[in-house]
Amino acid sequence: MNVDPIESQTASIPSVEPEPSGWGVDDAKSLYNLDKWGFPYFNVNEGGHVSVRPLYDADTEIDIYEVVEEIKRRGIQLPVLIRFQDLLRRRVVELNESFRRAIDEFEYKGVYQGVYPVKVNQLHEVVLEIMEAGEPYNFGLECGSKAELFATLPHLERDSMLLICNGYKDATMIRSMLMGQQLGKNVLPILEKYKEFEDLIAEADQMGLDPKFGVRVRLATSGTGRWAESGGDVSKFGISIPDILKLISVLRERDQINAFELVHFHIGSQITDIIALKSAVREATRVYAKLVKMGLGVKYIDVGGGLGINYDSPEAGLQQSINYTLQEYVNGVVYTIKEICDIEGVPHPIIVSESGRALTAHHSVLVVGVLSATKKSVADELPTVTEADEPVVRELYDLLVSLEGASNGASRGPGQRKARYLESYHDAVEKRREAELLFSLGYLSLEDKGKTEQLYWALMQGLYKAMTQLDPESLPTDLYHVEEQLVDQYLCDFSVFQSMLDHWAIDQLFPVMPIHRLNEEPTRRGTLVDITCDSDGKVDQFIGDDGERSFLELHPTNDDNYYLGFFLMGAYQDILGDMHNLFGRVNEVHVYADEEEDGNFYIEKYIPGTTVIEALSLVQYFPSDLKKRMDSLIRQRVKSKKLRPTQGVAFTERYARGLEEYTYYNFWRDNERARNMERKKGGEES
Repeated sequence: MNVDPIESQTASIPSVEPEPSGWGVDDAKSLYNLDKWGFPYFNVNEGGHVSVRPLYDADTEIDIYEVVEEIKRRGIQLPVLIRFQDLLRRRVVELNESFRRAIDEFEYKGVYQGVYPVKVNQLHEVVLEIMEAGEPYNFGLECGSKAELFATLPHLERDSMLLICNGYKDATMIRSMLMGQQLGKNVLPILEKYKEFEDLIAEADQMGLDPKFGVRVRLATSGTGRWAESGGDVSKFGISIPDILKLISVLRERDQINAFELVHFHIGSQITDIIALKSAVREATRVYAKLVKMGLGVKYIDVGGGLGINYDSPEAGLQQSINYTLQEYVNGVVYTIKEICDIEGVPHPIIVSESGRALTAHHSVLVVGVLSATKKSVADELPTVTEADEPVVRELYDLLVSLEGASNGASRGPGQRKARYLESYHDAVEKRREAELLFSLGYLSLEDKGKTEQLYWALMQGLYKAMTQLDPESLPTDLYHVEEQLVDQYLCDFSVFQSMLDHWAIDQLFPVMPIHRLNEEPTRRGTLVDITCDSDGKVDQFIGDDGERSFLELHPTNDDNYYLGFFLMGAYQDILGDMHNLFGRVNEVHVYADEEEDGNFYIEKYIPGTTVIEALSLVQYFPSDLKKRMDSLIRQRVKSKKLRPTQGVAFTERYARGLEEYTYYNFWRDNERARNMERKKGGEES
């Protein structure tokens, strides 16, 4: 350890707050990468609030902070999922209009007939909104399970709209699909295995029906990104070419070659690279063309899902974003199919796609309240250190004094200072470990352990302040741990496991940012922890310009309500969430744009989140039994005179009321109570 003796100098606690700067809303948009994942739907207005532009043909803006204030006025508790229903309509229109433009531009002779895969978000209001927006385009649905099939069949209001049926199918599913065909509906089972073909033919024969179906072809082309294994040889779905030829032979024997109507493929969700998509489309179109030339009645090509969105910037290299626009995706599909069909001399097919994430992700924003922020334990003043203190305490103090001398030394060059800072960091870590060992062995008092903690964190703050004066790209790797250690923890009123399970399960990064105070520079760095009792209930990886970051820039919470928005939550998260700690579904509001309303919006529907008793019922705790048991416990206490009868009655009523409450923290009420207590305390002290 190298410590410079500096006489008559005392150590002070360095501040890590940055100097004030000319901060503006454009800086906020840049900091949180808003233009990369949110354009053209989300913006930061002049008031420093995140706004949304949900309409296809207008620039109407809705201030999300104002929506939260209206939610608060109505007594709806956070966390709350805000659905901007117009954004669903906008995305449906944008997808279909993009295909119309491409079909006109390339003189494509077929049409586009898309479907919405309900697995992405099965909420009835979401499905109905998409169907209504898609009606002018004959937009249909896709299902992948028995429950989804039974949900979607009754919604086939137009005979021409498609119902694509993916997934593995038992006899009940097959009979139900064939029943839909008997009703004159355009229901197409997509065969995933050769055995499903045999089962379909057998059921159709029993029903006296000539069936129609599609086949998911197992392509050689693989996808890109996280779900690349959905395609290629390792995929669990799809029929191989030899089995397709076997299937065709059976159809010829039965004189049912027109039953085979659709060629399907899917190379994965969130396709990141347009080149991989074009390769798959080219291969599938060749299959289609050969089938047509063999005399089969194929008339559809289904390019599956995979149309991606930007969660960050493609430059970040996280394989979570796409290198193409919506129009480029559509152009690639339409032009490639046309090119191969023209070469092969076959008719242009009806194009089907199953875009789910791209339609639903943007429309949902999860808003959570920050309950508190935990900073590292640095006191306002350093402890007094004398010669009587333990050696490890004195050495940490000397290190702090030495660090101040090194950072203030004008004669030292950047290289010398970096070397000194690195040495100071290593020495501080060593001394902290020594202090922890001494304490565990009983050689260090609790007071001395407290001093070492204060001195260590003061050292880290000092190192961080000194490091900000140097080029960050030239810093030694170990010094990056300094910043990581100084990150605050913001306790937020939500459950990662319920509302953003993909973050916990597959490390999906979602855009997160404050929805207000964006005209103020955020001066803190924090990670987010939820209110579950699980240490995994946290968000500590965030989107940065050059990749993942381990912190998010945030504002001091002060005494005001502080709200964070989690964006692009509309795809998959609603249905994937689990019941960790019995935190159930969050409150939900459906918002529509209307320029004649205050704030350009109105709340059309409020769907209450899970109550305590609803969550308990899912695990076989029922209110009548619980109340009876609780009443028995209270009566015993009253009978033994441990409680007064009036107390017993109050306890019984309080327990019953609690069963009806929202499972999450009572944010508005408890925050207001805490602020009132602080104000009262401040008044008493003054």
